[in-house]
Amino acid sequence: MLSKKAKYGIRALLCLAERRGQGPIMIKDIAQAERIPKKFLEAILVDLKSGGLLRSRSGRSGGYELLRSPKEINLGQVIRLMDGPLAPTPCVSQMAYAPCDDCVDERTCLIRMVMKNVRDATARILEQTTLEGMLLHKERFRSADSALDFHI
Repeated sequence: MLSKKAKYGIRALLCLAERRGQGPIMIKDIAQAERIPKKFLEAILVDLKSGGLLRSRSGRSGGYELLRSPKEINLGQVIRLMDGPLAPTPCVSQMAYAPCDDCVDERTCLIRMVMKNVRDATARILEQTTLEGMLLHKERFRSADSALDFHI
């Protein structure tokens, strides 16, 4: 399940992507625009900066801005940074593999086979979904009828 931290991180990145080229955006402006608690947003932005997605500038004209183009930032990167591996079980994780304690034979485990397919499909969708792509479909997201019909 997507954490609130990841969800807020994506919303903050989308806000910064929409305002790209306008200079750094202050935390309070992002928090207000996206209705995210400011203290929580501060911690999220620090993580996004540490993860190489943002840069910050101090001072009166300071704030945060994207370090890379919105077409170079995908949801897979953001969610892994905020929530960790995408895999539903540790035995299929590419980033944090660990064998299951109760598994008799990993090579023939039917649960593992299904969870690998889930991981692969999830990763494929999230890695193909960029901030730019989301912004291009913004109007579709705002329509209640098509909000769940977003296609890459």
